Amino acid sequence: MYNDVKLEKSLYNLSGKSFSSALEELDPSSAYIGTSLESLDAFERQLKRFNIRVSGSECDKVEKFFLSPETAVLFPEFVVRCIRKGFDDTVLSNICAVKTNCESGQYLGCTLSDTATYTVTSETNLFPTATITEGSSAVILEKHGRLINASYEAIRNQRLDVFGVMLRSIGLKMANSVVKKSVSVLLSGADSISSSTLTYASLAELYGSFEYFNMNKMIVSPAISAKIASMEQLSDTKADADGKMILPFGAEMIKTSAINNSKIIGIDSNFALEFITNSDLVIETDKLIERQLDKITVSIICGFKKISPDAVKVLVIG
Repeated sequence: MYNDVKLEKSLYNLSGKSFSSALEELDPSSAYIGTSLESLDAFERQLKRFNIRVSGSECDKVEKFFLSPETAVLFPEFVVRCIRKGFDDTVLSNICAVKTNCESGQYLGCTLSDTATYTVTSETNLFPTATITEGSSAVILEKHGRLINASYEAIRNQRLDVFGVMLRSIGLKMANSVVKKSVSVLLSGADSISSSTLTYASLAELYGSFEYFNMNKMIVSPAISAKIASMEQLSDTKADADGKMILPFGAEMIKTSAINNSKIIGIDSNFALEFITNSDLVIETDKLIERQLDKITVSIICGFKKISPDAVKVLVIG
């Protein structure tokens, strides 16, 4: 049971396992089906065990994690989860079709060549060919990270929910540098159409340029998003409860500073982009456990590969 789990910092260093997966092996969630703890994962059960409240009106302060050597072991996972939530709640989760784990710093993957017209074929003729081959050039994974400088004395009396929001904001901004790389991959070699000015008709033309795929996402800069939102044709369009703006032809408008004001990218997010990484978010756990919070780094090594080139189109403005 979760009350009997021995928490040690060595749980962070098991080959091929995250701290959470190591905890799950020691305290499987399947054992709690049908109980009041069914909705909690192994880490959350440890928070309950030590009565560490990370949200709500009775939220604890950071120092609650350091009342014992065992509770201190939980602190790095709390930090990583907060940063990961900020990292995941970004453009990346909206535009990537798949996520691939890669053990090395380079990734070949596969390339699809499928340009022949799909037509009815007579009995005596060969079918048009789609070819899948190993990639001819490797995707080089790059490291993206942030240095966090916060002394224990500065944060020990900070509420965990407020501290968590700060960490989420770091994850969100860190993800933006990763999004810039994804945008450059989407733009590279993409079919484009041009318009001297941004009009609703040019957006409709971008939508209509997709032959086989469906443009369900449109990536724009903040300035361009403001211009689109003010178009007369969108006067009755409102953002939904999650802040998403769906254009009349069904595409979700995604705003990011990773793209400039002269281009709009339309994609079918189910087919366009592969997110490749050889690690989860990495943070210096030993320093966090020992309360040596000055100059802590958090990083991720990742890259992107276009899967179906026809699932990406670009509108060039000007």
